[in-house]
Amino acid sequence: MQQAEQLLQRLEWTVIRRLDGLLQGDYRTLFRGGGLDLADLREYQFHDDVRHIDWNVTARLQIPHVRQYTEDRELSAWFLLDTSASLDFGSHTLRKREVLTSFVGVLARLLTRHGNKVGALVYSQQLDAMLPARSGRMHVLRLLHQLLPPAKPSVAKQPTQLSHLLTAALGAVKRRSLVFVASDFISQPGWEKALGQLALKHEVIAVRLADPAESQLPNIGMLSLADPETGEQVFVDTSNPKLRIRFEELAAQRQTELQGIFSRTGVDALDLSTTEPLVETIMRFAQQRKQRARCAAGSATHLRRAA
Repeated sequence: MQQAEQLLQRLEWTVIRRLDGLLQGDYRTLFRGGGLDLADLREYQFHDDVRHIDWNVTARLQIPHVRQYTEDRELSAWFLLDTSASLDFGSHTLRKREVLTSFVGVLARLLTRHGNKVGALVYSQQLDAMLPARSGRMHVLRLLHQLLPPAKPSVAKQPTQLSHLLTAALGAVKRRSLVFVASDFISQPGWEKALGQLALKHEVIAVRLADPAESQLPNIGMLSLADPETGEQVFVDTSNPKLRIRFEELAAQRQTELQGIFSRTGVDALDLSTTEPLVETIMRFAQQRKQRARCAAGSATHLRRAA
């Protein structure tokens, strides 16, 4: 627990204080609650909750419209955390696992400082831990302690099954919540359906952890590469330009596929890199969500006047 305390103290001084001042009133944009007071109307979009359809306005305009509600500041947030062996990769100073731990520490502390509750499901090759949604600094420390690497890390023997984590969350998270799915999304296929089901019940943000070397292969000659999850090894000649081009094409294709999945399931995506400062990344994401909220509010006002 001492290591978790030291990490949280460092984050509080270097990241959390800065974000707390920069975000200020933007918590309603970045972290949406589930209020009950009717605020506005807007046109129905794919994956909207059908229970919020306003049938009177829909019949009048012949276009489905949904009610929007005033959002409470207090909310429950859950972190679905993929801590599989592929997160131990990093081509620069930080590994993806360290970025994940910092992100969780920052967001969990920001939320609990404002009276919200956070819970977590931690997965490696199986569901390793479940922390119920609670508030307070000590709870954040327990969560960070779960993410710190063990003294003797276990050797992975099978590929990640992200669907196991998402399916477990469908049964564990009962109340409508803000859900962060943090992973590099290097997984066996089949998790897309569970993500879509989760997004129907909750507000879901996919937090993708990445390293530049996963999208662009450096020219450093012969290189031995090992799959951290299966142990499979392969030798590649990185000086081969055709190999590097093909590598970049496959990486771009995978990125496009992931973006398509997030778009179809109605999930916001936040990309975290091992080379980009966490403050800048979160602030950019907050500004994007704020801009989308303004656009949605403007459209709703126009539609309400038309009705």
